[in-house]
This record gives sequence, C-alpha cells and structure tokens, in this order.
Amino acid sequence: MRGLLLAAVMLGTVSAAHAADMPDLPILRGSLTDGLSKSNVNWQGFYAGGQAGYGSSDESFSGTNTNMLSALLDHNVIEQMQVSQWNLGLGKQSSRASGYGVFVGYNEQWEDVVYGLEMSYLHGSYGGSSNAFKELVSGTTLSDGAFHDVAVTSSASIAISDLATFRGRAAYAWGCFLPYMFGGLALGKADISRSVLVSDSVSTNGTTWTALQPLSANDTQHNHLIYGYTAGLGMDVNLVGGLFMRAEWEYIRFTSQVDTSINTVRAGLGYKF
Repeated sequence: MRGLLLAAVMLGTVSAAHAADMPDLPILRGSLTDGLSKSNVNWQGFYAGGQAGYGSSDESFSGTNTNMLSALLDHNVIEQMQVSQWNLGLGKQSSRASGYGVFVGYNEQWEDVVYGLEMSYLHGSYGGSSNAFKELVSGTTLSDGAFHDVAVTSSASIAISDLATFRGRAAYAWGCFLPYMFGGLALGKADISRSVLVSDSVSTNGTTWTALQPLSANDTQHNHLIYGYTAGLGMDVNLVGGLFMRAEWEYIRFTSQVDTSINTVRAGLGYKF
C-alpha cells in the first residue's frame, strides 16, 4: 500500500513538472480569440475621393399639368365638360444614365464602430418627358348654345444635371472592410418644362364647325433647385495606407412638380488623410 502511495506521489510530481515546461499554447492564453479582432484599420479622419455611377430615374408625371390647365380654363364655358379633370395620360417614364463626381467626409471611430458625415456629388443626365393628347365632343350644347369639339395637348419634362447629398453615415469596421449605411438630405439642379394647348371648335348644328383661337400655357424653369431625401448602403475597402476603394448603392427621391426617384450604383476611389 505504501508503495502504491509513493508511486502516485512521484507520478503527480513528474506530471506537474512536465506541464510547467510545456509552451504556453495560444488557446490557453486567449490569443485564438484575440486573432479574430474585427479590424486594425484606422478609419478616423478626413477623406476625399472620386466616383462614377450608373443608374435609372423614374418620373411620375400624373397630375403635373392639372393646376396649369385649370387656371387656363377658369370661367371658360368648356369647363362644363370638366376639361381640367381629364386623365390626359401623363404617366410614368423611366430612363438610364451614367454620371461622375466626388465625395468628401469625416469619420469618427470608436473601437469597431465608425460614424460620420459626408457630402457626395454626381454630375449626369437624369430625367424624362411625357406627352399626351385627348379630344372630346360635347354630347349636348353648353350654356352658350353651341356644341364644342375640344382637344388638349399636354407635355412635361424634367432634366436633372447635378445631384448633391448630405449624409449621416454609420459603419462597422471588420478587417479591411467597412460596410456602412447612410441617410440624409438631397439637392438637385433641374430644368423643368410644362405646357398645355387647348383647341376648341364650335357648332350650332353639330355638322358645321368653326375653330376658335387656341389657348395655351407654358412654364419653363432653368437651373431650378429641387430637394428631397437620400438613403443607401455601401462598403469601403482599405487597400494600402489611407487608400481605399468604394462600392455603393444610393436612392434619391425628389418631390418637385415632377415626382422623381433616382437609383444609382457607384464605384469610387478615395484617400483618408
């Protein structure tokens, strides 16, 4: 019995000494989890860069010229035909275009969380146009005792050349990657054109018609400031030093006389100072 006890004590002593001589494994001192640290890139500071993009603009022209037509026909006898309320078919239009521009901003970093402010500018040619025509003959004589054959031609267009967005950004640093989301104010410079032309012919018997002087109204605005909001997602990727590349999707909504939405995908190259 004493022999077995002595052997056990000697074996425990040898095992403890052997364990003391073993190297300190990473898993024992926690370096395995330390190796999974999200990022060692310093994103804090000012940055600037250039970008190019491609996207679509969607315009809704419905109701665009309603107020103009209503004002044009105010107290006119043909308003008994509710001309200003006609559905003229000024609907939705879509187009695609490319653009180029710059971005500047500032990041604050707290461990792996990055947030900041940014201004993005894009120059391109976004927008569209729509035209419509409708003609209707009154079923009975109007208050002036005559039948009326009324035709309305309506058109509207918008051309947006410059887009600027002012954003708040929130990001999470992971290795050399910085995925982010943003939202903010959008401004644009646009040329907006609207016009209506009303032609009217009258007849007392419904067979012989006499054309009256056409009525028209036009409204053209050059370099008009439009505003709205923006939101989107993107990712910055650190290349070397302060140099990084960017991929981004941005949505912009303008609520001017012509309701316009613009979706763009962009690629850029920037430098953090």
